[in-house]
Amino acid sequence: MAFKPLHDRVLVRRVESDEKTAGGLIIPDTAKEKPQEGEVVAVGAGARNEDGERITPDVSAGDRVLFGKWSGTEITIDGEELLIMKETDILGIVDGDKSAKAA
Repeated sequence: MAFKPLHDRVLVRRVESDEKTAGGLIIPDTAKEKPQEGEVVAVGAGARNEDGERITPDVSAGDRVLFGKWSGTEITIDGEELLIMKETDILGIVDGDKSAKAA
């Protein structure tokens, strides 16, 4: 099923974090926190300003982003768990191949 977010909403797939600590300890699933980093899957057309003009979103599909711990609504599409959130819930875009570590 294809899904297109409306207005200034963004569809995000969480990026799984490492299963080991820097010291080599394996973290069990029950102790893991949900990652606060994800990949943008789809983006709405953007919100409208007071004059009715469309505001172009700053993110696009394929961007790696950081978002707040409690941001978005979890949904399941075709058996895959995704998040849908407003663009304003996104804290920033992660550049490069290295993933950011949120505290």
